[in-house]
Amino acid sequence: MIRINNGKFEIPWRPGMTIRDLLQEMRFTFPRLIVSVNGEVIPDEQWDSYVLKDGDDVRVIHMMAGG
Repeated sequence: MIRINNGKFEIPWRPGMTIRDLLQEMRFTFPRLIVSVNGEVIPDEQWDSYVLKDGDDVRVIHMMAGG
């Protein structure tokens, strides 16, 4: 199981699942995202190749501007 945003969401883990797969499955499409896995920020250029492990804790943060 993959925990997302402090357990707000959980999805089943599957072998070979990448960060990009998770984002697509969760329909996170906001243009500016920051993703961390087990507390480590993963650069967006690694999302297609970073393979998640069963039990990983993923945080997805939507970056917004305001005023």
